[in-house]
Amino acid sequence: MAATPAPAPAFKVLPEPPDLPDPLPEPPVEALRLETVLGALSDPLRLSIVRKLLLESEDFDHTCGWFGLDRPKSSLTHHFKALREAGITRQRQYGLERRSHVRIADLNTRFPGLLDLVAAWTPRA
Repeated sequence: MAATPAPAPAFKVLPEPPDLPDPLPEPPVEALRLETVLGALSDPLRLSIVRKLLLESEDFDHTCGWFGLDRPKSSLTHHFKALREAGITRQRQYGLERRSHVRIADLNTRFPGLLDLVAAWTPRA
């Protein structure tokens, strides 16, 4: 019996531009832990951030202002740091701003299908 091919992800992978700044500290792909990733994604705001990056990214990475979140800067900093430290997003410093993108290849390597579930998730209204 032939295996059914996995459906194509509902999100596009944007190419990495040249001359990117080095990423901020993050766990290497082999150190990513499912319980840590799921813990970070258990917060609805963080889950929404990752989903928006997957489905609506127009550029390789985005500043926190792109998300249009009505939260204090300190709160957003905490959420973006939690996503980075869990290994879900990669952040780079561009002058005074940080930009984020999802570590798609790394997460698909460690946890196949996880990002498809995130992309398919529907936030509560």
